[in-house]
Amino acid sequence: MSAKLREYLPAALVFVAAIALWEGVVFAFSIQFYLLPAPHVIVANLRENYPVLIEAGLYTFTEALAGYALGCGLGVISAMLACRSPGFADVVLPYAIASSSVPIVALAPLAIVWFGIEQGSKIAIVTLMTFFPTFISSLRGLLSAKPESLELLRAYAASEWQVFTKLRLPSSLPFMFTAFRACTTLAMIGAVVSEFFGGPVKSLGVYIKSTASLFQTRQAWSAILVACALGLAFYFAVALVERLATPWRAERSSA
Repeated sequence: MSAKLREYLPAALVFVAAIALWEGVVFAFSIQFYLLPAPHVIVANLRENYPVLIEAGLYTFTEALAGYALGCGLGVISAMLACRSPGFADVVLPYAIASSSVPIVALAPLAIVWFGIEQGSKIAIVTLMTFFPTFISSLRGLLSAKPESLELLRAYAASEWQVFTKLRLPSSLPFMFTAFRACTTLAMIGAVVSEFFGGPVKSLGVYIKSTASLFQTRQAWSAILVACALGLAFYFAVALVERLATPWRAERSSA
């Protein structure tokens, strides 16, 4: 317990210090609320408008979750195919790199034209943003098996399926979950930013854009806070799954 406390205490202290500094700067310089509201003002606004914000947050989170599942799932499947076929990897990798280098602000308007203004276009953007990191990390993990371990399994006449399930997949899980955790933040960013270019009123991105354009910064910051909370919850949920799926890593880190 003390080890966990030592691990998380510095981050908690930095967070508290940053909030205190924010409050102090707003108070000391008398910054107007429409420029930068104080944290306690944002929290008060969140209490007042939480039904609307929670509904908008869950709507956007469903887009992020659907795109995350598609992007990560396709990334893992593509990595499995590339692991079996080097030619497939040579074909897919340049397109994956090219897709990841295109800014989201350039793709979002086109996605709306192709998939409509509803959730389809946002899911497509998130899928594209999460595919590349998952594909690269998964492929690297699947190819990270030690040559001597491969030789040992083949010496025992293990099938390709046995090699995959007993060696390649377990060795690739840490790499995959590293990508999965990173993609949780990419999914939320992609869903919220793509909504800036159009979407239902009940979505977080539209809410943030509309309130900020009217200088209702308290409402905008409240929505940003909801997006951050959902992103953190998503990240820690994936981290918990990682801990359950790779118990040997948890035991090694606690030893």
